[in-house]
Amino acid sequence: MINADPAELEKFGELAHRWWDPNSEFKPLHDINPLRLGWINASIPLRGKRVLDVGCGGGLLSEGMAALGAEVTGIDLSEKPLGVAKLHLLESGHKVDYRKISVEELAEEMPASFDVVTCLEMLEHVPNPSSTITACARLVKPGGQVFFSTLNRNPKSYLFAVIGAEYVLQMLPKGTHDYAKFIKPSELSRWAKMGNLEPSELIGMSYNPFTKEYSLGRDTSVNYLMRTVRTA
Repeated sequence: MINADPAELEKFGELAHRWWDPNSEFKPLHDINPLRLGWINASIPLRGKRVLDVGCGGGLLSEGMAALGAEVTGIDLSEKPLGVAKLHLLESGHKVDYRKISVEELAEEMPASFDVVTCLEMLEHVPNPSSTITACARLVKPGGQVFFSTLNRNPKSYLFAVIGAEYVLQMLPKGTHDYAKFIKPSELSRWAKMGNLEPSELIGMSYNPFTKEYSLGRDTSVNYLMRTVRTA
């Protein structure tokens, strides 16, 4: 069984042609991409590193990491976003190896092959996030780093990420997120440790509806990012 929800793959596939439009449904991704890219590069300079982007979609983060000098592989199970990602390389001139393959399959094929693995804004969209995390752990070299980002599960997160973002501010299409799939930092940390990943940093990402800007900080109650290191 592939660890993917067909409805989720179809949902993002239908919007794929708008992935690189900064004023489309993917505007929040465009807005947060410089923040998360800067955070990763500050944690481990990407130049010359072999990097895997899990759930790469249309390639925003993958291309950003390639632009910083990383050797990037991007994987996804949705055909249309991958097609858009490959086409965009013709415009940007960057080099990314895009593949349609599950992270679990790739872990069997290429264990301990990457210096860095990123899995951002994806865990809340798969049926079995612990399986994804374990596969990410297998793919990174011992001492390498794996970066995750997802949504916390609590009443505030439901209010802000679902009601606020999808219905009030209409920043995201209705139905983008399923609150039941949100993940507490304690759960993510536990699953990471099961895969020999040691959590080393936890930060939050917040949105200010008045300035319409995102920022990184201590508030992990809604969006958060976790950096982990493979210990063995």
